[in-house]
Amino acid sequence: MAKLLQAPPKFLPLEWHIANKNQYHRAEAERSRSERLVAESQRLVDEIEKTTRKTQSDVNKKLEQRLEEVRFWKKELDDKLEQLVYVTEDLLTYQTRLEKALEGLKEPLYITLTCLEYREKRVGIDLVRDEVEQELIKEAEIIQGVTALLTRSLEETTEQIRVSRETVGAAWAFQREIPFPSPFRLNRSAKYNLEKDLKDKFVALTIDDICFSLNNNSPNIRYSENVVRVEPNSVSLEDWLDFSNTNVEKADKQRNNSLMLKALIDRVLSQTANDLRKQCDVVDTAFKNGLKETKDARDKLAIHLSKVMEEIASQEKNVTVLEKAILDQEGPAKVAHTRLETRTCRPNVELCRDGPQYRLIKEVHEINHNVARLKETLAQAQVELKGLNRRQLALQEEIQVKENTIYIDEVLCMNTRKSILLPEGDEHGEWAGGLRPDAVC
Repeated sequence: MAKLLQAPPKFLPLEWHIANKNQYHRAEAERSRSERLVAESQRLVDEIEKTTRKTQSDVNKKLEQRLEEVRFWKKELDDKLEQLVYVTEDLLTYQTRLEKALEGLKEPLYITLTCLEYREKRVGIDLVRDEVEQELIKEAEIIQGVTALLTRSLEETTEQIRVSRETVGAAWAFQREIPFPSPFRLNRSAKYNLEKDLKDKFVALTIDDICFSLNNNSPNIRYSENVVRVEPNSVSLEDWLDFSNTNVEKADKQRNNSLMLKALIDRVLSQTANDLRKQCDVVDTAFKNGLKETKDARDKLAIHLSKVMEEIASQEKNVTVLEKAILDQEGPAKVAHTRLETRTCRPNVELCRDGPQYRLIKEVHEINHNVARLKETLAQAQVELKGLNRRQLALQEEIQVKENTIYIDEVLCMNTRKSILLPEGDEHGEWAGGLRPDAVC
């Protein structure tokens, strides 16, 4: 009975502190996990909200781009329906301009290739594929590319002149409503396709405009079943573009070809002239920069040559000083040797290893060590002197290399390039013909 009424066991103070600390740690751990979960939940909510806003903004942007694209094509179709068929024969003017432009490219190409040949005569390290050579090669490639482009444009112009003359007759026959068996007039089938395409684009534009105006607060938004699907009768964007392009081309192919070709020639002549002028300026600038760099290098080499020659004189003087210092050690060395040899003649117990004996031996070692150091330094000085002499010759040769490069670039190339005459971009800027440039579709 006494055992049943016995008091419960008591814990030690250390156990009490440990139990409390365990409670603190478990509470802290639970609270940390809870805080991390709350923070992670908030981050997830923010991330999803941000992603949703970004996605919806991207969709709105895509819809806006689509609206712009549809509006563009709708306007194109409207213009096609309103336009009359016009063709001109003033492509002969463009043909003459192209021929003159091609003739004018021969001299610049010859000068560029000549400069490249001159620069092949550079020697040594200066025979480098530097910026000047790269720009000259680029200039030659541009001139050749422009020549090919203008030649191709001339061939297309010659062919279009022949077609345009036939197209003139077809256009006038169409205006008088006289049947004319030509593919260049707007027939009923082409008109029907244009009108149908225009109507479809109007409906699509209305639908996408409604979709673009919707937002999260719009009253008519709702869930729909099976909306994430691809309609079996839908077409790709490329097919959509091809459909409208085909309708436009069928309506007025040759008219657009003539007008677009003239506009293209204007742009080609202007752009190529500007490109050639720009590249010519780039080459000239590269020559100036290259010459400046080469002259700076030559001048720096000359400065280094002067310093090397001064150092040669200094090193020669240093060699002389070292040689004299080695000779100057012979006297003390002979004295020390003579003293040691003479003291070996002391009789009997007087032949003692006394202080002077040890100091003389140490003196001999010191003199030998110092002479060895002087000879080592002398050998290094002689090696350096030979290196300086070789460097002097190398610098003199390199200066000659730089002088040769300067002569080639400054005298031969830059003087030759002064005769380059390139056409200006706005030389024939005005529209030459009966139709305005803005009539091009």
